[in-house]
Amino acid sequence: MKKSLLDKILIILIFLLSSPCILNGQTKIPPKNLELLNQGKKLYEKNCIPCHGIKGDGKGQLGPSLNPPPRDFNLPFKQWPYSKGDLRKVFQIISKGIPNTSMIKWDHLSEQERWGLVYYVVEYSASKSPLKKK
Repeated sequence: MKKSLLDKILIILIFLLSSPCILNGQTKIPPKNLELLNQGKKLYEKNCIPCHGIKGDGKGQLGPSLNPPPRDFNLPFKQWPYSKGDLRKVFQIISKGIPNTSMIKWDHLSEQERWGLVYYVVEYSASKSPLKKK
């Protein structure tokens, strides 16, 4: 009986450790949905506005005192310096922070909450269309 239970545990561990997400250190991207966006909005309003501002433009109350300045999420997503259009990189930045900046890690938030923030901040970029020069 004990051997059978140990065998099952071993099989489960082997399966989990051989998962591509674990081996590559990559997190599976959940599908974007309204629940995640709403959760991200609430977290952004609670935690991010002081630096990134209500408009996501990096002009929060603390923004001027930070060096380098907070990210402006209104820029086209592919032009964001650290993530360059990669949702996983945005997730990693939220999870681990950015060394030598004021961007702290938010790893105390659940994975779902961090994905909510990812999708919410990317919306700032998606909702803006480039200005046409006349």
